[in-house]
Amino acid sequence: MGVQERRARDKEVLRQQILDAARQMFVEEGYESVSMRKIADRIEYSPTTIYLHFKDKAEIFHQLCEEAFGKLAHRLETLRRRHDNPVDYLREGLRAYADFGLKNPNHYTVAFILSPNAAPSDEDGYAFEDSLGARAFATLQSAVAACVEAGALRPVDVDTTAQGLWAGIHGVTSLLIVHCDFPFVAKNKLIDHTIDMMIQGLLP
Repeated sequence: MGVQERRARDKEVLRQQILDAARQMFVEEGYESVSMRKIADRIEYSPTTIYLHFKDKAEIFHQLCEEAFGKLAHRLETLRRRHDNPVDYLREGLRAYADFGLKNPNHYTVAFILSPNAAPSDEDGYAFEDSLGARAFATLQSAVAACVEAGALRPVDVDTTAQGLWAGIHGVTSLLIVHCDFPFVAKNKLIDHTIDMMIQGLLP
């Protein structure tokens, strides 16, 4: 490995260390309580080093959201290639969303649970329309549209239905992550039952 390649690798490793530390701190302390200096202290680097990679903590926050959305979008697109039946894909896609949240609670918390006011958006050059979050949601929209076109679901409004399904699966996923002391039934049973209720309500 040459000098340039080693430097590029080391730069990427440090960048990921910054993101991993910030993600953990945002979950533990909340966005407002975390500063660039605190993140630097966590990984034992100077704040100046952090600023070489990110201009501010809002940029770190948005990058963490993109990281989570990207992982989820990739998972959903991989599932789509394995299914011919649109309802089966819709069901498994919703299940994959919940599984992603439970297996990656810190990723999920930063991207989906922290307050929408946690970091500025459009003013800082971040727009949902151009994000991996939009790509992940478009996958859900296209799954609903495919079901309606195939006659597998009744003729519903695609955007409203996709948002309703997302609200339902997000609700159960976030509750399982945040309220772990509540006496829930078995997680898999609750998730599958929630998905069944939502899809059953859309059948012809």
